Amino acid sequence: MTHDHAGHGMQAPEERSQDKEVQAAVRRLQELRAQQTLLEHTGEQVMAEQRAHDAHAQRLMETDPRGHIEMMRPMQEAMARVRDLPEQLLAQEAALFRDIAARDADRQIEPLRVPLMTDMVLMEKWAHIAAGLLGAWLAASPSALAYPSRELAISDMISGALIMALSALTYLGRPWAPWANATVGLWVMFAPLVFWAPDVAAYANDTLVGLMVVSFAVIIPMRLPMPGPEVPPGWSYNPSTWGQRAPIILLGVVSYFIARYMSAFQLGHIGHAWDPFFGDGTVRVLTSDVSQMFPISDAGLGAYVYLIEILSTVMGDSRRWRTMPWMVAMFGVAVIPLGITSVVLIILQPLAVGAWCTLCLISALFMLLMVALSLDEVIAMIEYLVIARRAGRSTWRMFWNGGTLPEQIRDLGLARRGESPWRAMWAGLIVPPTLMISALVGMWLMAAPDIFNSVGGAADSDHLLGALVVVVAVLAMAEVTRALRFLNILLALTIIVAPWVLGGAPLAAGINDVVAGTLIIVLSIPRGAIRNRYGAWNPLIV
Repeated sequence: MTHDHAGHGMQAPEERSQDKEVQAAVRRLQELRAQQTLLEHTGEQVMAEQRAHDAHAQRLMETDPRGHIEMMRPMQEAMARVRDLPEQLLAQEAALFRDIAARDADRQIEPLRVPLMTDMVLMEKWAHIAAGLLGAWLAASPSALAYPSRELAISDMISGALIMALSALTYLGRPWAPWANATVGLWVMFAPLVFWAPDVAAYANDTLVGLMVVSFAVIIPMRLPMPGPEVPPGWSYNPSTWGQRAPIILLGVVSYFIARYMSAFQLGHIGHAWDPFFGDGTVRVLTSDVSQMFPISDAGLGAYVYLIEILSTVMGDSRRWRTMPWMVAMFGVAVIPLGITSVVLIILQPLAVGAWCTLCLISALFMLLMVALSLDEVIAMIEYLVIARRAGRSTWRMFWNGGTLPEQIRDLGLARRGESPWRAMWAGLIVPPTLMISALVGMWLMAAPDIFNSVGGAADSDHLLGALVVVVAVLAMAEVTRALRFLNILLALTIIVAPWVLGGAPLAAGINDVVAGTLIIVLSIPRGAIRNRYGAWNPLIV
């Protein structure tokens, strides 16, 4: 622990004893790291020795099999040790971390003070001046762009005036004003959907202005790095780095433009929605009774959700898993529940509409990937709050204010170093062949009714269960949720039974479902490779 000499002298005997125990555990961690380095060198030596004896071993295998076995046994035992010991050492490191956390965290997990975050938002004066100028433009937009919608024009003039007033209050130091301004910005982005904006310019203007107001009000001012460790305790990487967030941002941007294109059709800005594979499938889906159940454009709502996800992804620094738990939670809500809901709605297309939409399927796939890429940061945030709670801190305060960690547990030697940026970007997402094949089998089941001419309940079952198999397989590609793959076993059992119970499936379709279901069960048993460590979450990765 970091103490000055006077403070150290005033410690109670039990605290000094606890300090010594923590320091001893840290020294043990250093010894384990040294052993890991030695194991790496040993592994290289064993491999070099094996390569040097390959030719001789090949000759012995042909002329003296018994001699070949005797020669290879020591090398194989050495390789087994080299493979197994790193796993054991890492397990010891994780156990030591938990011991350190239990002894030390209760006295050193400290909240980040409320004024720190408030001051950060208020410090960037220029950003709030820029937000005020955007408000002035928004108020003048209805006349400058000749809005054809009276309701949208009134909304934008009122919103523009509010943005100017709230920007001025922020400049004067009112801590609540920037958050109120961001809320107005979110409304400006949403207003064209509520009022069914008949004009392309008004829709684009509100989207851009609202996006920039939110950015200037809270996102840009909160970009400054916070003090303390970056890697969560017991983890081998940081799930909040910009590299980790970059794929989510990219997928969100592409998905936004796809949804924006479909919303332009629903709002009447374009006359036709293109579909490369299913003919008029996209048009049928966008004009279906399911889509018209919403009081606003459902594609436009999807585009709005993607914008929220992009904004929540870019907010905060690389330590936000502990400095801004509320932001990570909001990000998780925007991506995970809303993402799964949108996927379920897309699954309903062949059941409720009787048509597929290519652009919708692409959006669903991207959304699933975004969910899989987002899960690790949410888990890291929850783990941090659990540690803080066990340390006697207020979960409510830590959730809103964030906090830091003791010096001793900031870097336990588990963090990966020297990885390429591309590999680090996808650290929490691994695609085992078993899960990839499961996803492909699910896609095959979604197409099977059209191939085998299934009808009725059997066809609906294949459409629905095949899509769910894909969803589960993709989500299980995230290491933190690898255990989700067991859900596919239950789905596979239903796939096997459904065609014989529901009816409407020819014999070939029934056999296809039995083979596909059996294959999914077999593929769902292996765990696949796990490259990283996730602190207390490790035992749940089975």
